[in-house]
Amino acid sequence: MRIIFMGTPDFAVASLQALLDAKQDVVGVITAPDKPAGRGQKINESAVKKFAVANDLNILQPEKLKNPEFLKELESLNADLQVVVAFRMLPELVWAMPKYGTVNLHASLLPQYRGAAPINWAIINGEKESGVTTFFLKHEIDTGDVLFAEKVTITEQMTAGDLHDLLMETGATLLKKTVLAIEAGDFKEVPQSSIEAGELKHAPKLFKDDCKIDWNQSTENVFNLIKGLSPYPTAFTTLFDKGLKIYVVEKELTTPNIVAGEHLSDGKTFLKIATKDGFILLKEIQQEGKKRMFIDDFLRGIRL
Repeated sequence: MRIIFMGTPDFAVASLQALLDAKQDVVGVITAPDKPAGRGQKINESAVKKFAVANDLNILQPEKLKNPEFLKELESLNADLQVVVAFRMLPELVWAMPKYGTVNLHASLLPQYRGAAPINWAIINGEKESGVTTFFLKHEIDTGDVLFAEKVTITEQMTAGDLHDLLMETGATLLKKTVLAIEAGDFKEVPQSSIEAGELKHAPKLFKDDCKIDWNQSTENVFNLIKGLSPYPTAFTTLFDKGLKIYVVEKELTTPNIVAGEHLSDGKTFLKIATKDGFILLKEIQQEGKKRMFIDDFLRGIRL
């Protein structure tokens, strides 16, 4: 089939590679425009663009998806199918253009965790499993009929970064399976309304306030929040009057003898902060203005 691929971050690259491995005819790659980033404001290309350039693929980077020139160019590619992985919302005149429509790969077991940050929220909410789903795009976001899904197990120490990498590879395999099934006409569409899912949980975009640690919460909730925001966008708190990002932690379920939010340390090897019902032991952190470091290196550089 003639396929147009739409995606931007690292998560999408594995899926694009899977389509090429399946000998699909990727006639176009749509990705985000280049943007200046960092202190030097150097022009930054998306991970998908870098991969597409390396593989000599046709690249389009529209600012606006309703731009008449872009729509004309998109139509001229005469695609049978469009594939979307970690891209932006598409207008109907884009997703309805190919004869087979547009397939999306989503990093959750739909209908659970519709939205922009399903990987983070699954960890934050303490889920024991997650997965990936392919579906045809419709008007309402993440509501299209399910084609295929694949479950994965979330382990105790798994961070959002770990789950991201697992779902990236699982998703690439599932997307390849989906495209081949559509090509063969061997698939069944399952309405999300018919899937037993219990109470639906959502995965909205994360903002700074979502990342601030409330030490009055239970140890389990704080532990899951930190894992669910690591390595990005990262949970944070204030310690010694400075901002502190927290990446790696362990939990200690012993009744604290200090107020939630206060810390204990031997000044050399450990630093732990009290919660409502236990402690969070800091393992890897980054103090404002400094680099990310292990806790013993951090303690060597300060006086408690």
